Amino acid sequence: MSDTHPPRTRPAIPGTVWALGLVSLFTDMSSELVHSLLPLFMAGTLGASGLVIGLVEGAAEGLALTMKVFSGYVSDRMGRRKPLIVLGYGLAALTKPVFPLADSMAWVLGARLTDRVGKGIRGAPRDALLADVTPKEVRGAAYGLRQSLDTVGGFAGPLLAIGFMLWFADIRTALWVAAVPGVIAVVILLFWVREPERRSPSAPARLPLTRAGMAQLGGTFWRVVLIGAFLTFARFSEAFLVLRASSVGLADAWVPLVMVVMSLVYLLAAYPAGHWSDRNERRPLLVAGFATLLVADVVLALCDGTGALMLGIALWGLHMGLTQGVLAAMIADVAPGALRGTAFGVYNLASGAVLLVSAGIAGLLWDLYGAPAPFWMGASLAALGLLVTVPASLHPRIAR
Repeated sequence: MSDTHPPRTRPAIPGTVWALGLVSLFTDMSSELVHSLLPLFMAGTLGASGLVIGLVEGAAEGLALTMKVFSGYVSDRMGRRKPLIVLGYGLAALTKPVFPLADSMAWVLGARLTDRVGKGIRGAPRDALLADVTPKEVRGAAYGLRQSLDTVGGFAGPLLAIGFMLWFADIRTALWVAAVPGVIAVVILLFWVREPERRSPSAPARLPLTRAGMAQLGGTFWRVVLIGAFLTFARFSEAFLVLRASSVGLADAWVPLVMVVMSLVYLLAAYPAGHWSDRNERRPLLVAGFATLLVADVVLALCDGTGALMLGIALWGLHMGLTQGVLAAMIADVAPGALRGTAFGVYNLASGAVLLVSAGIAGLLWDLYGAPAPFWMGASLAALGLLVTVPASLHPRIAR
């Protein structure tokens, strides 16, 4: 009689993860179509300076990240995630027609802030819902899968932008196309995303903005937050990738190609990185991500033609694929279950504050010292991030 055991099988990634990935795909298709053209629209059509563009992008993305602390808390408090996710994606879809109608920076700022409020509302509950429905054995793969599908949209959106810019030769007309995939995303969310039954927590969630609340999240959580903040500061805003492409002479219709290249590499890297981190350790991927961002910034600072530009963009996308899903999985690993939504929110609050500052500084450096300057800043901060990430003193739980 044999005493061998059947091989252990890994759990399947739940259908809700796939549905949320498709929602992210269509929403990102809509958003990245806009984002790949908006810096040109602000600089060329509306005459905005680098500083103004940096502040608009920093305020918008920072607000999105800051909002996540409150939406995560509310989702923990309610014991439900989906209503906030629907609200967030719905706001994003509603704002898309405003961009082609804008005739001043005030309209662009209002639309960007509202769009990013939607992103902030949906982000933490969505990430927490992924953790709620996914077995721990495939958690990194699940976050990597959602990020990969999100990045398919990030790849398709700029391609649509290129196609419609070549067809219409008009930024406003191309921006109208963004409304369609946003509506598709909301339909998928309403009918195909399911959340598990949740019992009311025995201890209601509280905003952890007190000394006791911070202690409850744990020291390991705050180490992950510190690493993520360094990465955000070094990355500042992807609007400067679009502006950098224009500065080396790429025609306006082809400038969205930078987002296509970045998103394609991001797409190819995100799922394998998450899968690898489930079987090995997470921290080495962050070290590799910081090193890749450092090299990307140096290339982008020195580039004077399309070939070097695209190499820098590809490396930028690789660093995103190596780090973003893995950081989300690390937060899920170390956060207390009853505070998981709040933990994602606090993590993004810290990132939002950093992003507002870093994008503004990048824009100011662009105006004062030229296009390479923000990327030299990013390279210096990525090097500093390596010094924070490499030490083996990190708690073993986040190295899993």
